[in-house]
Amino acid sequence: MTAARPALDVAVVGAGPAGLAAAYALAEAGCTVRVLEAADAVGGRMRTVREHGCLIDTGAEMFPGRAGYPATWRLITALKLDRDPDAVPNVRDAVAVWRDGRPRPHVGRPLGLLTGAGLGLRARVDLVRLQARLARLGDLDPARPEASALGAQTVADLVRPYHRDLHDYLVGPLACGFFGWDPERSAAAPLAAHLASCGSSASWHTYRDGMDTLARALADRLDVTTGHPVTRVTGDDGLVRLESPRGTVTARAAVLAVPAPVAARLYADEREAVRTFLDECGYTPMLRVSLVLDEPLAPGGAHASFATLIPADADRLLGVITADHRKHPGRAPDGGGLVSLIASPRGAAELLGLPDRTVAERLIARGERFVPGLAAHVAHARVHRFEHGLPEATPRALRLRGAFARRSVAAVEYAGDWAMLRPCSEGAVASAALAAERILAYLAAAPDSQDSPDSPAGAAPARPAAMSAPVEARASDPRPDDQR
Repeated sequence: MTAARPALDVAVVGAGPAGLAAAYALAEAGCTVRVLEAADAVGGRMRTVREHGCLIDTGAEMFPGRAGYPATWRLITALKLDRDPDAVPNVRDAVAVWRDGRPRPHVGRPLGLLTGAGLGLRARVDLVRLQARLARLGDLDPARPEASALGAQTVADLVRPYHRDLHDYLVGPLACGFFGWDPERSAAAPLAAHLASCGSSASWHTYRDGMDTLARALADRLDVTTGHPVTRVTGDDGLVRLESPRGTVTARAAVLAVPAPVAARLYADEREAVRTFLDECGYTPMLRVSLVLDEPLAPGGAHASFATLIPADADRLLGVITADHRKHPGRAPDGGGLVSLIASPRGAAELLGLPDRTVAERLIARGERFVPGLAAHVAHARVHRFEHGLPEATPRALRLRGAFARRSVAAVEYAGDWAMLRPCSEGAVASAALAAERILAYLAAAPDSQDSPDSPAGAAPARPAAMSAPVEARASDPRPDDQR
């Protein structure tokens, strides 16, 4: 006997950018949607904390222009967040790298080829050679990194034929600092595709009102329940049940917008391509200490860049130092400062389980070398830790992603940057568009899709115009192999 149809079409687990973007797309298509979030606020790794007069971004910091993050900017435009140009400002002097006792600016910009950006002349020539080689490949697609001819090469393999400085003072610090990746273990294709699509760091932006601006705008338009942890997901008789200490929620379909290890723990997916990919999707932890200062200190002083990459030979525990008051003046009160010390992959692994006070003391002591007098100006320290910080694309995960992308549609689908092997908000939002399309295809094919209480008789849910991705942003055709 078929169970009674629930009033809820789709339940989404997770109120980070992936879950909220998927829920928004489904709601725009006419579905009844509810988002369940275990934390007490939305945003996930793009959450912003407001305290001590500061806007403290706990995870993500900035994002490229429209060409680099097309799915994100389509959503920004759909929500009218860019109607006020000052709401999405450019980050000036975005990235520097520390070398020989000082920060070298213009990393990731064409200007850096002239100024050096931490690279010697021979290394800059090799950088041009590497860029030309990648351009000749013509297959660096962030939506399909597994299709690249780079194959199973690691990041270290990619740069090994070139001057050592490329590894030590550019590619290595970028991979470690922004992705949390070990160059010897992580696949080259996703990183190369990401960097190629993002373009010059001179085009990078932030949200004036905090990096959770997009998440809050989406949540305002949706049915979101915070403080609602989901402990188990099951499905049968055309229903999906999401169990929680707060009670069971029943829906026709569900999107799990949580880290891959969490999704695997919540739901026993019978599709082999899903199980094997989920099992291989490893994560690196993320650990940072945000410091509210009584002065606007930063590496390099008053003319510092926003983010300074710290190479491994300069410090083994620190990966990046950000001067958030340089990102946008509204991040800290006038006359004050806001600096974040972001642990390197080694530092995150070593410090993650220690008490907050110990973590702060250890990283502040390290930061003194790059920001002299730092400890004396700390008014408040806040530690942010994410066990599942950044998905790491290993060569094996890359090989498995193609089958995962070609899986048949089902009542339970997935969204998150891990699904794209692209650890950033664009990966999360792009995956949300795919997840929404797959859920809509499933609902349209379900036996009771013709009598939806929210659709005209005989009509299937419409595709969401604002989130509809162009062909090049799609990882696969969502139909089963035997229907393609």
